[in-house]
Amino acid sequence: MTRCRFVADHQRHYAVKRLCTIIGIARSSFCYWRKTASARAVRQAVDDRLAWRIGPCTLSRRTLV
Repeated sequence: MTRCRFVADHQRHYAVKRLCTIIGIARSSFCYWRKTASARAVRQAVDDRLAWRIGPCTLSRRTLV
């Protein structure tokens, strides 16, 4: 679990400013992390599709060696 994820999980019960101070991250870093969540999700989906496509290639390469 990342520190930003921890803050996101607990922000309903505690202030973001306080959580960030205790954890040791800048509040702006948390806000940036939250703002770019959709871009990370898209990038992860692309990475997953690529891993699925190259998976068989790497398995066949291992059996040849």
